Amino acid sequence: MPLVVPGIQSSGGAGIEEWTNKLMGKKIGENHDEVTFAKQDLPKEHRILKPDSMSTMDHKPERLNVHVDEDGTVKNVRYG
Repeated sequence: MPLVVPGIQSSGGAGIEEWTNKLMGKKIGENHDEVTFAKQDLPKEHRILKPDSMSTMDHKPERLNVHVDEDGTVKNVRYG
């Protein structure tokens, strides 16, 4: 039986493809506009990782990892 994690593979929440479409190329900020996505609208379990950020290697399949570049623009989105 395959592993199904709510929000990742099921219809119960936004999957990785949907988050990628919402976030890629935008910055994370306080409000929504053409170039910014509001941080409060990210899933409860998330972390924003800058190029020089240290992060734990624990695997949490429900946690959305948002990778940003030096100027804060989203470059990669994945669960784990």
